[in-house]
Amino acid sequence: MKTEYLDYALKQLETILNIPSPSGFTEKAVEYCAKEFASLGFEPQISAKGGLIVCLGGEGEPIVLGAHLDTLGAIVREVKPNGALRVAAIGGLQANNTETESVQVYTRSGNVLEGTFQLENASVHVNGEYAKTQRTFDSVELLLDEKTHSAEQTRALGVEVGDFVAVEPRFKVTKSGFIKSRFLDDKLSAAILLAFAKYAHDEGIVFARKVYLDFTVFEEVGHGGAVIPKDAVEMLSVDMGCVGGTLQCDETMVSICVMDSRGPSSKKVVDDLVQAAKRANVRYALDVYPYYGSDADVALGAGYDVRHCVVGAGVYASHGYERSHVEGLSNTFDLLVSYLPAKVCEK
Repeated sequence: MKTEYLDYALKQLETILNIPSPSGFTEKAVEYCAKEFASLGFEPQISAKGGLIVCLGGEGEPIVLGAHLDTLGAIVREVKPNGALRVAAIGGLQANNTETESVQVYTRSGNVLEGTFQLENASVHVNGEYAKTQRTFDSVELLLDEKTHSAEQTRALGVEVGDFVAVEPRFKVTKSGFIKSRFLDDKLSAAILLAFAKYAHDEGIVFARKVYLDFTVFEEVGHGGAVIPKDAVEMLSVDMGCVGGTLQCDETMVSICVMDSRGPSSKKVVDDLVQAAKRANVRYALDVYPYYGSDADVALGAGYDVRHCVVGAGVYASHGYERSHVEGLSNTFDLLVSYLPAKVCEK
């Protein structure tokens, strides 16, 4: 991966990570990416559902490279008598690893209020049961950084049931190349696909297959990939590669998923990806994901007749404060370049 594309991917990653986009609240992230694709000379289309589809051109069997812009988050479900908020998780947000995190509450009036997830009665010098209390979104509340001590005072700030809550990502790239942030799942892959589009533009690539990029916006709640381009015959869900347990992948590699919780990937696609990885000297792992479903699975469930697989840079601590590496980003990009070569021009 050329340095210019790596730098571009990291810049885009930081930018889109800092645009809050829990499922159902993705409009600004989609608009930003649409403008970025347009600046590269492509014609992005925003679907009725709010997703983003971009055709990079090419000829031959159409393939969809899918990533998702939506993230975990929360929504206000109760304004409590003490002025704090009880929330409902969007997707797999975990109370036990969001406790003490800074958040923003987006009200319908347009106000953005700061706050923190805290255990109820969070002072250890007061609460003798602090260490024993199970963390759930019934025991962890959202404490607004406002002078409010009643439901009436909080509602006077414009807060109401249904307001979206976004957790700060805390993006950082270490000197050793580790990328740390919430929501690398799946904004890391979205940044890789933006870089892939820039590569196609800058290098004047005409692909040997018709290539779509599909940024979905409801993956975390299970129906992101329910609508894809109708002429597609293959879908690669470019999502996070799982790291942990007995899996082979680490953060510096690209993972090729041979089976997830819903069943095996297409053997042809897996075999072709392995060949592409070997051609490009890409460091890759083959893994079975035990608790994982993707937009490609959703597309199959919706009735699309496509071959499918999941690939992605290795990400540790999924649905928490996640970690990947610039080498994992690069290996994923290089795999896609090798898998989708330029059309050979006849002399």
